[in-house]
Amino acid sequence: MSQAISSPRSFEEAAPRPVHRKVATGAFLGVVTDGYILGIVGIALSYAQTPLGLTSFWMGLIGAGAMLGILFGSLLMGPLADRIGRRPPFLTLMGVAVVLSVWQFFIDDPLWLAAARFLLGMCVGADYASGIPLLSEWTPEKKRARILSWHLVMWTLGFVLSYIVGACLGELGSDGWRWIIISSAVPGAAALLYRLGTPESPGWLARRGREAEALELVHRHLGPEYGLPRREEESGGSGSWGRLFSPELRYNTIVAGVFFACQVVPFFAIGIFLTLVLEQLNMSNPHLSGILYNVFTMVGVLIGTWLIDKITRRFYLLSTFYGAAAILAVMILWNGMPGSLALVMLAALALVLAMSIVLEFAYPPELFPTELRASGVGLAVAVSRIGAGGGTFLLPVISDAFGIYASLWMCVAALVIGGVVCHLWAPETSGRA
Repeated sequence: MSQAISSPRSFEEAAPRPVHRKVATGAFLGVVTDGYILGIVGIALSYAQTPLGLTSFWMGLIGAGAMLGILFGSLLMGPLADRIGRRPPFLTLMGVAVVLSVWQFFIDDPLWLAAARFLLGMCVGADYASGIPLLSEWTPEKKRARILSWHLVMWTLGFVLSYIVGACLGELGSDGWRWIIISSAVPGAAALLYRLGTPESPGWLARRGREAEALELVHRHLGPEYGLPRREEESGGSGSWGRLFSPELRYNTIVAGVFFACQVVPFFAIGIFLTLVLEQLNMSNPHLSGILYNVFTMVGVLIGTWLIDKITRRFYLLSTFYGAAAILAVMILWNGMPGSLALVMLAALALVLAMSIVLEFAYPPELFPTELRASGVGLAVAVSRIGAGGGTFLLPVISDAFGIYASLWMCVAALVIGGVVCHLWAPETSGRA
């Protein structure tokens, strides 16, 4: 980066300004929508099963449709956002999501519903791959981890809100599921309107050789006393997607994908089919227990957000992986535990699983350099959806064939694998720029 446009004060050191709130709020509304889209399908399917004549196969396929869509959406959008910028997809994806949400209302064929969920998932995955880098690259360096972790709080808010809204709309008759599943258009429209006018990432512009445009954005939104940061340590680095698998970055790439995938297997498999899981665990009031589970999910994310800058990344990863695996294993092995203790264990599981996912938006951007951040995050999200989609599809199928405990052992295995991989290769990024 040329000396002429560099400044002793990087824009990453700026105090919070309106532009930071603009980018963060737009991103937050987007992930509220993303969480809502993913969460609403479970409660909708519980009411649509009889009207649509859904078998366990269709329940699993429709439930996993969005997860598989996220795989392709994030994988395709990562390299694209590194080429065309973060702003164009950030401004348009919510509009597409609104149209697809409305389309679901008119569908009567399970195959078309699965297709709609897949396309919605592509929007969600593409939004992750463009929105997370944009938020990361605008956020002041000292506040970056905390802000990115709040990204996850907003996602969880959308996920939990979908369960509550779905439960409230479920008594609208045989077509109640349609009103439940179309409701994701509401937060999507709010995100679309708020994102209008969001600026491009100065870091991306500078990396593409457009330093003058980047500096003009910094001066307009932050003031003339700020400039572009020097990144000599990254200069000359290739922006090629293949570099993610080079000796320099391959373990970071493996960790980003595996830790993300192994966290979301139990989170989504249990969360999306929570009513089914609780009924088969003989909870006396599955809907009340489901609300308790979701309340503690929200509490766990808030605790995790508070903890993220107080403990190291590696300790955070390992303790949540092994802790959730231990709690779930006890619940499976002691399946006759008293009802009150079962509720305590269920709350503890929700708490630890929710704490674990706080790093999903904060840690992957720390593993990749600027020129590959969208590609790296996109690949990590894509790999994670293999786990989420597989777990979501298999849980009702395995439960139907072998019982709920076989499905839950699958979740334990995913948590243990994630813990071992992170134990071996996860780099410590706490305190790094």
